[in-house]
Amino acid sequence: MAFILPSESIDGSPPANGLHMNGQDSLVQPLLTDFYQITMCYAYWKTGTHNEPAVFDVFFRKNPFNGEFTVFAGLEDCLRFVENFKFSQSDIEYVKKILPENADDSFFEYLETLDGSRLTIEAVSEGSVVFPKVPLLTIYGPLAMCQLLETSILNLVNYASLVATNAARFRQAAGNKINLLEFGLRRAQGPNGGLTASKYCYIGGFDGTSNVLAGKLYGIPVKGTQAHSFICSFSSPDELKIRTLNHKDSKETSDLFKLSTEKRKWLLEEISWGVVQSEVSDGELTAFVAYAIAFPDSFLALIDTYDVLRSGVINFVAVSLALHDLGYRSMGCRIDSGDLSYLSRELRVRFVKVAALNEDYKFFEKMCIVASNDINEETIMSLNEQKHEINSFGVGTHLVTCQKQPALGCVYKLVAQSSQPKIKLSQDVTKITIPGKKKCYRIFGKNGYAILDLMMLEEEEEPKPNEQILCRHPFEESKRALVNASKIIKLHNVYWKDGVLATPLPTLNEIKQHVNESINENLRQDHRRYLNPTPYKVSVSERLYQFLHHLWLQNAPIGQLE
Repeated sequence: MAFILPSESIDGSPPANGLHMNGQDSLVQPLLTDFYQITMCYAYWKTGTHNEPAVFDVFFRKNPFNGEFTVFAGLEDCLRFVENFKFSQSDIEYVKKILPENADDSFFEYLETLDGSRLTIEAVSEGSVVFPKVPLLTIYGPLAMCQLLETSILNLVNYASLVATNAARFRQAAGNKINLLEFGLRRAQGPNGGLTASKYCYIGGFDGTSNVLAGKLYGIPVKGTQAHSFICSFSSPDELKIRTLNHKDSKETSDLFKLSTEKRKWLLEEISWGVVQSEVSDGELTAFVAYAIAFPDSFLALIDTYDVLRSGVINFVAVSLALHDLGYRSMGCRIDSGDLSYLSRELRVRFVKVAALNEDYKFFEKMCIVASNDINEETIMSLNEQKHEINSFGVGTHLVTCQKQPALGCVYKLVAQSSQPKIKLSQDVTKITIPGKKKCYRIFGKNGYAILDLMMLEEEEEPKPNEQILCRHPFEESKRALVNASKIIKLHNVYWKDGVLATPLPTLNEIKQHVNESINENLRQDHRRYLNPTPYKVSVSERLYQFLHHLWLQNAPIGQLE
């Protein structure tokens, strides 16, 4: 499962206020909902329809970011929410305050009995590529109980899926050889948004996060270096209180600052850097030495505080060579401003020159260069075209805030009640719901890639490979095709039934792997490309098409002209 910590209260004592820590945000509880869910629940109860069997679909209408795929995320959060669903006594007391004074007291007794034991939840596997109109989750059970879940379920799925999709798009832009790090906590929409972003950027394809709490909660690798303030905090060597470092193997003590200064003098003599020694900051060298003493096995320096090429890289190389003499290996350097393509290529040139000075310095040829500074997809693609030498990108604002599109737009719609199909009509055809309990399949062609997703009525016979299947556009009569599938996958599994998890949940790393396979092995490149991707087809069976349009006409009002 994605959560690695057991249930706990914040201080180890039993929760006193109705909140709980269940491996997820303690705010995810029954009152994390819109008020109208409570009022509808009361109305259902008051009119006696609250226990009627109902079916709700969770789906979205358009892929985000002008793309043609979406990554489904947030399923485990939804299941944990249902698993722990219970109104506390303080919840009941608050609901009494916000409902009218004449609300029936028996309703509050009813609320006390509610839990997830009578619900069944079917869903697409978390981390799967998904498409518009196809249900991500189908929830069925008592009408009022299903209704109470709406806002919370949408909250848990919408942003998780959006940011996972954004992360997957960054991964597509960067390719598989570049390391991607999520640095977005300080830019995220509050602490909850920051945690959610770290978790779902990781499954979307990122390699690590700067978010320490996300590392603790979810087991995500935590990465980071230092800020400009650390470099600026040192102005001269006199401020360095400790200068010594023991050799990694012999344990012999050496003055790292003195050794670094000697290495810098030697480098300035051996290589033409285009600077004089007075231009190279002593304060910066001091800061690098201080950090190297603290982290000799993982030294990575921020080199753009003053001047990348006239100071930062020289000081970084000097300290790295001094560490090498003491048995340690620097991890790399980071640039956070300037022309990232030009600077990375110039840094690589200098590293190659350093490597040529001594056979023992060959490791410098492949020294890691990390780049940050308002990175987005277009930045990465442009840098790729410019043949950059960056090994790792640190991405924050554009990633976690999803600046191109602030919301996915998932909806939660009633599609059946007491065995009767339900449909929502609209003059905007894209907002018409597809009624009834459905089953969904992914159809693969001869080349091994997915051709389309097919929705069918629950009672229909399952489609079979190597047999022609008539697939129709839900709303456009002329759009239809006969498909001969090489492989067919059923999209939904039962994840919750009779009050327990019915399907084992994957680990976060298993979800991450599934995202990668679902995108790169199942989707054609033209569906994945950044510009003008080919639309992926979502179809319905002939029977569902006829059923939908019959119900549409049956419920649409007949106009009268005079």
